[in-house]
Amino acid sequence: MRFQTELVPARLIRRYKRFLADCTLEDGREVTAHCANPGSMMGLAEEGMKIWLEPNDDPKKKLKFGWRLVDHENGHFTGVDTSLPNRALKAALMAREVAALAHYPLVRPEVKYGTKSRIDFLLSGEGLPDCYVEVKSVTLNRHTGLAEFPDSVTARGTKHLGELAEVAKAGHRAVLLYLVQRTDCSRVAMAADIDPAYAAAHIAATQAGVETLCIGTHISPTEITLAAPLALAEAAR
Repeated sequence: MRFQTELVPARLIRRYKRFLADCTLEDGREVTAHCANPGSMMGLAEEGMKIWLEPNDDPKKKLKFGWRLVDHENGHFTGVDTSLPNRALKAALMAREVAALAHYPLVRPEVKYGTKSRIDFLLSGEGLPDCYVEVKSVTLNRHTGLAEFPDSVTARGTKHLGELAEVAKAGHRAVLLYLVQRTDCSRVAMAADIDPAYAAAHIAATQAGVETLCIGTHISPTEITLAAPLALAEAAR
C-alpha cells in the first residue's frame, strides 16, 4: 500500500493527548500532526526521534499532517498508524496474497458479530467455513528481534479474543492476525507482564480453536506492504 502523499521527514517534539504530536520539519517549522494510534507507543515517542509525516490539503481536516513512521536511523522503520494494517491487509486478502487465507474468494470488512463488535474481515467461499479475521497492529519491541502485543492494557482486545473463541466453538474458522509494523523483528509474543488478562485470554482462545497468524511488513517512506510470516514465540522473561 503506497502512501497517498509523499512523506516528509521531521523530528518529534512530543506526543500528547494520545492523538496529537508536535514536530519540527526540516525547514525549522513546528507543526502539530495527527497520531492515529491509541496505544502507549512505548519506545516510539521519545523526543528527538526522526519520524515521517504525511501532509494533506484536505479542507475538512484541521491538522495538515499525519504521523506515519518512526525512522530508527539504522535502516529499520516502524509504522505507527494503526489504521494502515487493515488497509494493507484488505488489498492482500483480495489479491489472495496471504497463503493461509488465499482460498477465500469473498472478503467483507467490518461485519457485525459478537456483542456490539465488528470483525475486521469476514472471509467466505462455497464449501468453506466462514473465517473471522481480527487484525492487531504490533509495534512494541523490548528484546532484540521480538515484537510484542499489547503495548498497554487492552480490555477491548481481551473481549475480542473471547468472541473469537465463541466463533471457533460454533464451528467457524477464527483467526487472530498480528501484523507487525516493524522491520526489525522476526518473532512475536504476548506481553504478559503488560496485560496478563490478554495473555491468558490468548491461551484460552487458542485452546478453543482460534488460530494465530503473524505477518511482517516491508516499510519505507514510500509504502507499507506485507512481508513473510513470522514465528509465534513464548513471552520473554
